[in-house]
Amino acid sequence: MTFKFKSQATGDLLMLSAHAHALLHHIGKSSDPKGILTPEEMPAALAALRSLPLDEISEEGASAKQDGDGEQPEADAVDLRRRAWPLIQMIEAAQAAKEPIVWGV
Repeated sequence: MTFKFKSQATGDLLMLSAHAHALLHHIGKSSDPKGILTPEEMPAALAALRSLPLDEISEEGASAKQDGDGEQPEADAVDLRRRAWPLIQMIEAAQAAKEPIVWGV
């Protein structure tokens, strides 16, 4: 399932739901089907996303690790901070244009 973030300042951003839910959780937003990130909330959201540790594996990578024989995740597993990069760029552009980011609408 995909999650679509929209802003008048940028193009749409599509993300897998599991990753979107994890990132929304980190910025303190509910992962309800519909939501908004206002320009006033963006500085805190950016700080939260930039503070994600580089080695925090997304839920997809974590489940792959658990399904294995207790081995380390594959070298090509993508951590949550890297998955956040497109959202960080979107927030920066939306903040500069003073436009909100919405999802589910």
